[in-house]
Amino acid sequence: MAVKTFTTGEVLTAADTNTYLNNGGLVYVKSQTIGSAVSSVTVSDAFSATYDNYRIVINGGTCSTNTALNMTLGSTATGYTQIGIYSQITVGTVLTYNDTNTTSWASVAYCSANNIYGTIEIHDPYNAKWTVFDGIAMQAVAAGYVNRPAGFLTNTTSYTAFTLTTGAGTLTGGTITVYGYRKA
Repeated sequence: MAVKTFTTGEVLTAADTNTYLNNGGLVYVKSQTIGSAVSSVTVSDAFSATYDNYRIVINGGTCSTNTALNMTLGSTATGYTQIGIYSQITVGTVLTYNDTNTTSWASVAYCSANNIYGTIEIHDPYNAKWTVFDGIAMQAVAAGYVNRPAGFLTNTTSYTAFTLTTGAGTLTGGTITVYGYRKA
């Protein structure tokens, strides 16, 4: 949709306002509060035909131990492929990794006694095509990590839900918020 330029003295109608509000970028879909001392969190009804692309923000809360969070879609436990670039904050050496046909996407978020944090862009989880993702995860501790993972899931399953699982320990508190990118 083209951007309309309003001029001085022009009346902003309800129709114009509704059109531009309804054609904005990110749209809130839902939030899921993370429970107390849980090792995984499932977010149901996160994806639908309404949007093709989503942003997932994980923030707040704490972990019982410094660990990474892994992500699965629906009940699928195979076919996850990814590559990543990461560094430990105190070391600064940039390292890479890749995984092929694994049981989840690894390290999509990190958690510590200070925070749980990750941002994930996910493309076509509901559509009958391969699902693609990229993100950033940061661990808020002195010797924490910064990770830039990206990958895909090699099937054409339509997903409505995802699960985040700890690599070790448990999560307490925090919020997982899902936004959809409005279609033009």
